Amino acid sequence: MIFERAAREGRAIVSADTDFGTLPAVRHEAAPSVILFRRGAPRIPRAQVELLVANLPNVADALAAGSVVVFEKSRVRVRSLPIAGDG
Repeated sequence: MIFERAAREGRAIVSADTDFGTLPAVRHEAAPSVILFRRGAPRIPRAQVELLVANLPNVADALAAGSVVVFEKSRVRVRSLPIAGDG
């Protein structure tokens, strides 16, 4: 339901729950984008917002096109959607 609404409204999902990084692979869809905070990324909302805002210029196009953007302690990873399955 969350994914359907976010896709319909052109929104991205922001989470620290790793399941939200797995679900786009299972869904095989190009939307919605997911922003995921993992592995030592700040867990304080204000710090997460600061990290996201500081990096948004670098990931905005990927989010608009459909991606999973993962913020970790020392790096940002981007994976385009849809994520291909194993067959």
